[in-house]
Amino acid sequence: MTMSAGWYLRRLSRMGPREVGDRAGDALRRRRWRSAPPHSPGVTGARFTAGLPVGTIDTLPPDAAKRLVAEADRLMAGHAEYFGVPRDDLVDPDWWRDPKTGRRAPSGYAFDVPYRNEDAVGDIKQIWELSRHQYLTVLAAAYAITGDERYAERVAAHLRSWWAGNAPLRGVHWISGIELGIRLLSWVWIRRLLDGWSGAAGLFEGNPVALNQIWHHQRWLAAFPSRGSSANNHVIAEAAGQFAAACAFDWFPSSERWRADALRSLERHLRSNTFVSGLNRELATEYHGLVLELGLAAVAEADAADVPVPASIRLVLLRMTDALAAVVDDRLRPPRQGDADDGHGLVLDGAGTDRWASLLATGDAVFGRLAWWPVVTGTDVRTPLLAALVRPYAKNGTVTRPASRPAHFADAGLTILRGPGKVWVRCDGGPHGFLSIAAHAHADALSVEVRHDGVDVLADPGTFCYHGQPEWRQYFRSTLGHNTLQWDGGDQSVSGGPFLWTRHARSRVLVADTSTEAVARWCAEHDGYQRSVHRRRVELTAASEELRVVDEVRGDRGTVRLAFHLGPAIAAELVGNRAVLTWTRDGEDRSAVLDLPEQLSWQAHRGETDPPLGWYSAGFGRKEPTTTLVGTGFADGTAKSGEFITVLGFRG
Repeated sequence: MTMSAGWYLRRLSRMGPREVGDRAGDALRRRRWRSAPPHSPGVTGARFTAGLPVGTIDTLPPDAAKRLVAEADRLMAGHAEYFGVPRDDLVDPDWWRDPKTGRRAPSGYAFDVPYRNEDAVGDIKQIWELSRHQYLTVLAAAYAITGDERYAERVAAHLRSWWAGNAPLRGVHWISGIELGIRLLSWVWIRRLLDGWSGAAGLFEGNPVALNQIWHHQRWLAAFPSRGSSANNHVIAEAAGQFAAACAFDWFPSSERWRADALRSLERHLRSNTFVSGLNRELATEYHGLVLELGLAAVAEADAADVPVPASIRLVLLRMTDALAAVVDDRLRPPRQGDADDGHGLVLDGAGTDRWASLLATGDAVFGRLAWWPVVTGTDVRTPLLAALVRPYAKNGTVTRPASRPAHFADAGLTILRGPGKVWVRCDGGPHGFLSIAAHAHADALSVEVRHDGVDVLADPGTFCYHGQPEWRQYFRSTLGHNTLQWDGGDQSVSGGPFLWTRHARSRVLVADTSTEAVARWCAEHDGYQRSVHRRRVELTAASEELRVVDEVRGDRGTVRLAFHLGPAIAAELVGNRAVLTWTRDGEDRSAVLDLPEQLSWQAHRGETDPPLGWYSAGFGRKEPTTTLVGTGFADGTAKSGEFITVLGFRG
């Protein structure tokens, strides 16, 4: 995918004067660095002093350590999978090759590489992911657990290979700041986990090539931070990675300045990226997890280096953790909202470790769990390692944490309705993403997501892809691709590109009554259809666990398409306007009845490709057919013809 002149104009229109000026300065700097790249200073006498406290490895849960070592052995055999694509080349990887398309990214000056063009480069996510070196943190952790030097030697061989093949400012791995930031964080933990290995110092502080790479990564991040309308999760990763490196690898004349600047950036952007309620402003749940991981890792480095951090940083991370504990369902699954690309800030665990349970366990260790938090029964490696570095949270009388489980997050427009049994409902009445481009938003205003005992019944279909497949990118973030109402064939918000929205629907929540024991109620509306207003009411009756959804469209006449996307575990039999839903959970047959608005004509769609309809993406790069029920009809803009009632009743 190459960007047209029209895209650049649309992107420019979403920037303010200061951002335009800053980006012009970046362009000049890139031009200057092309002909005269900066030179790293010489370093002598560097020492690494940010190791783990003695005995930390002995505190790791045996089952979590066993999973990690099993994952490390799979990596040692050369096997991995990224975004649904298996790889068997990890014994000696090609850092520039995309295993999905077989293409190899071109070399040359980094900022000349057309990384958005899959025909020229390949799938850039596939290429970048391995070079985050998070699989090397797993190998390094396996060494720390077992003392087996094979793991350390493989880590050293791969780092030396990467450093030799990716000279500063050359090629695809020097394009995106988030990649450099996460890579630096991985290097810090690799050095920490290899601290008992005799070759660790010679690999890092005693290695001029490593020193040159570490210096150039930090110099790059200081020069080209994400700015203005792009200052979302990327800038958090950049600041966290630079801060971590400047704490643990404080060997350069600029280290103190880089550390101070990165800490200021981290503090500022953690606050600006987070609602007061604790939810991430991008309203994309996986980025909430990414930012929380990055923030916790940064605080760990600060405490390990005895660097004071503003109290506001810990407060934001505390609120993010409490918010996560509040929104997960009974199986500890958070909402599937907005973009998700399976990105992690710090990987120290093997396959089968639950990301969200791990974050809640870390939150418990760092901040202390509240009485209403869900119980976490799983184990992980990352929690005890981070907890060994992070100072216990100092309780402050001015900080008030929720006395009971929050259900309505007014600033984020997110409401969770829960039945006394197994029903969990997310209602979306929040802003259309974050900042002027709302890069990771979907056109999903007033959508609902319904689960029963953790099973997706009315599902958010997910994300699937970013670059290279525009028709799929458009579908998975479209209005029709969510459980909401489409009016006159258009999206509620207007897309200007794969990470750009030029007009944002504005939503407002009118009712969010989650306190009653009888019926929980929610009502919201949005103006995305300009001359027509879509209003939705949702009621969850506790006794029967019946969900009632009422959609109204007031304004112009137009066609209506109302979509309900079923989860991949759900089988549906549609007769007229009634669908019988069946599935199995833990060996037990479950069922529900979905009574759909009778004034619409209903059809079931599954796995269609022209255009796409009836798909579910469990993770980035993966999709599978599922059933989508779409009702089509007409409304004349009056209350009588513009009201559509849907009832979902669970059996047993």
